[in-house]
Amino acid sequence: MKTPTTNEQHVRVLHAAYQAWMNAAGLRQSRLRNKRFTYGDQWGDLVKDYKGRVMTEGEHLASMGCQSITNNLIRQLVKTIVGRFRSQYIKHDNGPQDTLDDVSRDNELDELDSRALEEFLISGCCIQRVEKACEPGENERVVVDNVNISHLFVGPINDTRAWDCELIGQLHDLNIAQLLRRVAWGNQRKAAWVRRLYTDEAESRTSDFTTRLGADSQLGTAFWRASDGKCRAIEVWTLESREVIVCHNRREGTLSVEPATACHRLKNRPDVTTRWDIATVWHCRWFSPMGDLLAEYDSPWPHGSHPFVIKLYPLTDGEVHAVVEDIIDTQKHVNRLISLLDQVMRTSAKGVLLFPETALPDGWTWEDARRCWSSANGLLPYNPRYSDAKPEQVSANGTNIGAYQMIELQMKLFEEISGVSGALQGKDPTVNSANVYQLQSENANIALSDVYDTFQAFRRQRDKKIQQMLNEN
Repeated sequence: MKTPTTNEQHVRVLHAAYQAWMNAAGLRQSRLRNKRFTYGDQWGDLVKDYKGRVMTEGEHLASMGCQSITNNLIRQLVKTIVGRFRSQYIKHDNGPQDTLDDVSRDNELDELDSRALEEFLISGCCIQRVEKACEPGENERVVVDNVNISHLFVGPINDTRAWDCELIGQLHDLNIAQLLRRVAWGNQRKAAWVRRLYTDEAESRTSDFTTRLGADSQLGTAFWRASDGKCRAIEVWTLESREVIVCHNRREGTLSVEPATACHRLKNRPDVTTRWDIATVWHCRWFSPMGDLLAEYDSPWPHGSHPFVIKLYPLTDGEVHAVVEDIIDTQKHVNRLISLLDQVMRTSAKGVLLFPETALPDGWTWEDARRCWSSANGLLPYNPRYSDAKPEQVSANGTNIGAYQMIELQMKLFEEISGVSGALQGKDPTVNSANVYQLQSENANIALSDVYDTFQAFRRQRDKKIQQMLNEN
C-alpha cells in the first residue's frame, strides 16, 4: 500500500475540512431563517401562488391586496431569557478578584456570554475560542472570543459533550498584517512568501485548486473566498495518532515521551528504559484558499487540545434544534391572524351612505351632497318625488369573525411551547395570591432549566480551559 506524501496528507485534511463545512449547510440555512424571524423579518419564507410562481409570503399577501403585519413575539422571548440569565446567573461581585475573574473582566465575559446565549437560542450552537495572545511589548494573556457559526466547521460528533470530536476549525477573514502575525510571526522570509501568495493571481489559483479538489460548486464558494477584500485563511485542527517512545530515566526518576525517530538514540543509554506506544495529538494547520500550507504545529497549551469550546443543542442523533425553531410556526400564525383582522377591518363598510339618484335635489351635485353629509350639523335634503327612497347610512361590523379568540389562543400556545410565561416576563399577575404567582414563576424557570443548565455546562467547560491555560506556569 502506497504511503501518502506530506503534501497529499495536507490536501486530504483541507478537503475533509471543506466537507465538514458543506455538511453543516442545512444548519447554517436553519440559523439564518431563525435569525430572520428573531429580528423581525417574518414574511420572507418562499411560497407558490395559484400560477406556480415562487415568491415570499409577504409578496404573496401583497398580491392579494393585503398588508403584511408583524407582531414580533420571538424577539421579546429571546430578550426575556437573556435578561433572566443576566439577573440570575451572572455574578456582580465587587470584592477581591481572583485570576479567573481578571480574565473575565479583561474579556468582558458577561457581555460575551449574553450574546453567546442569544446565539444559542437562535441557532442551538454556542462556540467560543480560548487562546493565549500578546501584543508587542506585552506579556501573554488569555483571550476569549465568540465564534460565528457561519465560520466554524466541525467533524461528525454525537457526544453532547463533543468529546468524540476529531476535526474542528475556523474560517478567518484577515487583513495582511493580521495574517502575517498569525502564520509568520518573527520570520521575515516567510512573511514575504505569504505576501506573494495573496497577490493578484490568488483568485485564479484558488479556482484552479478548488477545481482539482472537486470543490468548485457554487454552494461552497463562501468557504474559499473572503468578503470585503480580506485574506481568507483556513485553520484546521485534527486529532492525530503517532508512534512514540515512552522513556523512563531511572537515574533521574523522570518519565518523558519522545518521537519514534529517537528510538536508536535512546537504545545506547543503559539508564533509560523505553516502551513503544501510540499517542494522540491535536495538530493545527493553516491553509490558504489556494491549498498552500501556511503554518502547522501541535497544540501548544497545557490541556493539549484545540482552542474551541462548543455546545450543540440537543444533539439527538447528531442533530441541532434551536429554541426559536419550535415557535416559528406559532409566530407565523399570529402574524396571519393579525393581518387578516386588519384586512377585514379595512375592507368592511364603515359609514357608507346609500343615496338614491332620484332623491338628489335639483341643482345639487354629488360633491355638494358629499360635503354636506361629512360636515358637522350638516343638513342633507333629498327629493322623494320619484320614489319613497331616501338616503341611508350603512355601517357593517365585519370584525366579529373569531379572530380575536384565535389570537388569544395562539398567544397562550406561544407561552406553552416556549416555556416563557407571563410570570417569567414579570407581567402583572392574573391571580391575587402571591404564593400562586411565585409558583407560576418557579414553574416557568423549570421549563427553561434545560436551556440554562446546558449553557452553564458550556461556561464551566470554557472556564476549565481558561484555568488550564492560567496554570501553564
